[in-house]
Amino acid sequence: MSTPLPPSWPHCGHGADPVTDPVGCRGIHVPGHVACLAHLADTDRFAYLTGLAAGAAIDHRGTPFTQELLAALLHALKDPTTGKPHLGPAEFGGAQFSGRAEFGGALFSGPAHFGEALFSGSAYFAGAQFAGVAHFGAAQFAGRTWFRDAHFSDLAYFRQAQFSGPVHFEGAQFSDLARFSEAQFSGPAHFGEALFSGAAHFREVQFDGVSTLGPLVCADTVVLSGAVFVLPVTLEIAAAQVVCVRTRWESTATVRVRYAAVDLSHAVLTAPAAVIAHPTSFAHADSAMSEDLLAGSGLQPRVPGRARVVSVQGVDAAHLVVTDVDLTDCLFSGAFHLDQIRLEGRTTFAAAPTGWHRRGIRPIRFTRRRVVAEEHHWRAHTADQPVPPAGAAPDPRLWRSGPHHPDPARTPGPEDVAALYRQLRKAFEDGKNEPGAADFYYGECEMRRHDTTGTTAGERRLLWGYWLLSGYGLRAWRAFTWLLAAMTVTVLLLMGAGLPTRDPDPATTGTLTASRISLHTSTPAPALHGGWRQRMTWARAEKATRVAVNSVVFRSNGQNLTTAGTYIEMASRILEPTLLALAVLAIRGRIKR
Repeated sequence: MSTPLPPSWPHCGHGADPVTDPVGCRGIHVPGHVACLAHLADTDRFAYLTGLAAGAAIDHRGTPFTQELLAALLHALKDPTTGKPHLGPAEFGGAQFSGRAEFGGALFSGPAHFGEALFSGSAYFAGAQFAGVAHFGAAQFAGRTWFRDAHFSDLAYFRQAQFSGPVHFEGAQFSDLARFSEAQFSGPAHFGEALFSGAAHFREVQFDGVSTLGPLVCADTVVLSGAVFVLPVTLEIAAAQVVCVRTRWESTATVRVRYAAVDLSHAVLTAPAAVIAHPTSFAHADSAMSEDLLAGSGLQPRVPGRARVVSVQGVDAAHLVVTDVDLTDCLFSGAFHLDQIRLEGRTTFAAAPTGWHRRGIRPIRFTRRRVVAEEHHWRAHTADQPVPPAGAAPDPRLWRSGPHHPDPARTPGPEDVAALYRQLRKAFEDGKNEPGAADFYYGECEMRRHDTTGTTAGERRLLWGYWLLSGYGLRAWRAFTWLLAAMTVTVLLLMGAGLPTRDPDPATTGTLTASRISLHTSTPAPALHGGWRQRMTWARAEKATRVAVNSVVFRSNGQNLTTAGTYIEMASRILEPTLLALAVLAIRGRIKR
């Protein structure tokens, strides 16, 4: 076994044994003495405590405190006006507290250092006020711990702290950064009504016994990256951002959020997990929580309470349920089993740019549809859009640039985006939401039409024609427009070259041979005579319209036609019913359930 190293401060050494414990008591010397407060002679301890006053600076690193000794120290530091202990800069690093460590209501007007302290009994800091840095890094809390209604005005540092019993932070206020990174909660952790004015870091925290986290309000970012939740858990967070990069949920999870932009990149979901935008303020103890912190941060989105998911990259989406969440900026590339994701409620996606645009000399107007963020990023790259200023609101007339704009190597191409649309379309179809799947089918076809690596030139031409005639079978107005145009052309062609001047009259001829008469009746071929003035008449237009309308439904109205008219009617019987079918298909795709 390795020999324990002595502390860096002059220590008491009481009880040292050259064989079993060469260091002995690690408590720092009381000023003017060679022993710690615990092992000081009674008269010397009394003199020391009597000389303390409220707000005094104290240093008792490594000192073992019984419940009675701590009570005596805090009594000596009591502020007569408040009746509560008032400590100036306080050093308790490495101290050991047995019994109940009672710091309830204490005021720490300077830095408070409890790093690596051991609380073998309960630790009570309820209502304590920390005006300086509160350092509890690597502290160990073996019993129940209370920080209820505590106020941290500066950095609250709980990195690598271990909480073996229940811990209470209800109503605690953190005015600066709260760092719980790499801490371990073996029992329940209560953060109901906790308020974080700065960021709250729970990076790589082990939540072994936590079934509920929150509700809490954070004006900045709640970082849960690398955290592990062992039990089925419910998280209730109102914040500007919630970062869950590589967070691991080993059981079911319900994440209710307000306002926050949630990043789930590479999160590990081993059981069903739901991300839900909570519609109203969270309630705790039957009262609604104040969200004034978020109002003052200027980070509230345009839709009050509406949360966003900004990334599911690298997530196995087979276990993911998203409800009432804004997916406008969500990155889907790299997700697994995306076709099994469940999108429920008022889940929204980005829209295509609005208004008229110019491509070369040709004006264009983008079709209104739901678009994934990756298509926005690719189109912004291909359009050579400049990088927008930091913090600028997106222009609805432009494609949104991606986080790596304009780097082509880190911007998904059409083939990748088409695969995303295909999987999301299937997710909507499996959820019996055919109208919702329509836009994703449109997006898939659009990306295939622009894909020059995975789609052949012939297939791209077919897709181009499919898009031109009917918007991939999803734009009924386009198919009906082409149908009306085709019928108009058919009518004009029939009037100009397909209808004869008049219906030919049958003629009968006969021959007389001996006493036998042979009769033969024939109808001459339809002929067209006269100039354009005689051809373009209302009567001929009415006949041509009847022919065109009947051609749409594969019928013939029995009208005599010239040879050219016969071929015109044959062509219209092929083209016009196809356009009608595409229009019907588009309508069905929008109303089918």
